[in-house]
Amino acid sequence: MLYELFAFLQRTIDPPGFQVFQFITVRASLAALTALVIALFAGRRIIRWLERQQLGERVRTGTESGTIDHAHKAGTPTMGGLIILLSLLGSVLLWGDLKEPYVWLAIAATAWMGAVGFADDYIKTVRKQKEGLSAWTKIAAQVGIGVLVGSVLYFTPAFAEYNSLTYLPFLKNRAVDYYFFRDWIAGPDIGWIVYIPVVTFIMTAVSNAVNLTDGLDGLAAGVTAFVSLGLMALVYVSGNVNLASFLNVMYLPGTGELTVFCAAMTAACFGFLWYNGYPASVFMGDTGALALGAAVGAITLMVRKELLLPLLGIVYFAEALSVIIQTSYFKYTRRKTGTGKRIFRMAPLHHHYETKGTHEAKIVTRFWIITALTVIAALLTLRIR
Repeated sequence: MLYELFAFLQRTIDPPGFQVFQFITVRASLAALTALVIALFAGRRIIRWLERQQLGERVRTGTESGTIDHAHKAGTPTMGGLIILLSLLGSVLLWGDLKEPYVWLAIAATAWMGAVGFADDYIKTVRKQKEGLSAWTKIAAQVGIGVLVGSVLYFTPAFAEYNSLTYLPFLKNRAVDYYFFRDWIAGPDIGWIVYIPVVTFIMTAVSNAVNLTDGLDGLAAGVTAFVSLGLMALVYVSGNVNLASFLNVMYLPGTGELTVFCAAMTAACFGFLWYNGYPASVFMGDTGALALGAAVGAITLMVRKELLLPLLGIVYFAEALSVIIQTSYFKYTRRKTGTGKRIFRMAPLHHHYETKGTHEAKIVTRFWIITALTVIAALLTLRIR
């Protein structure tokens, strides 16, 4: 909104200095600063409101969770994702170019899954139904936003030139076409049959993976802050014709505007860490975790870099994989032997290390470091041919 106002003033009366707001880097910096200020100053008010409403987290005791006792966290306010959503979306609406469809698609994905997460947290804390929304309801919501993102990216005329392409890391031929049967079947364009399900799977998987990562104070917020820093570099490169040509990646007009969104998301996560770092004064809950997962998934898809996700978000990937392996192996051994066995002491992965006696603050810090290293590695793949 502020960007639109400054653009209008520049077109009409052209005051000196206002031309700087045309630069994405300037608006990204302002969006980050705005998001950080909102998170820091509004965060305390939101936490106090959550405390007055007695919207505290119910945690598992040592008896319920095996060898981990988080009883000391009982009553800590949840739904802190509201802080992230307010600071992120508020700053993007102020400083983003709202004429770009990419910006609105990122906002829609984040807000939609934030609303789903809020409903889940509301049912758990207000209605005292510990299961929250049913698993099928969450999946339906994730599939719905995945279909929307996939449909917009595939069918919007402005994206027609690369609607089924994606970046292929490590190889000389830097793109792969999901419409792999293009040369086999004549007739209307039916590449969406493959592309939209792929997008839906990625959106659902990343959203759930971030939700699984949100299990220790500061873990999901810190990891996502580093991931969004990497995404900020990727979207800026993809939207800059000179940098895209130099790095031999697809130039995607308009994606540079997502730099503002990623800068705001990074700052919103860091601002949230002011209150969510160990020992946490507030938990983000599904309100924040599902929203951040949707944002990360949507942005990587919009810049056609989703194949970098296992490296860029390696902690998300490891957390989700640990749950899949643990559950599958337990079911398999129970069916074969009558007694279920486990590979990890506890899943997701961060709880495995917690049961081994590693303090949660150390686990979180190490996972942050790992994420920072793999984000750098993901960016370096842009120069590997």
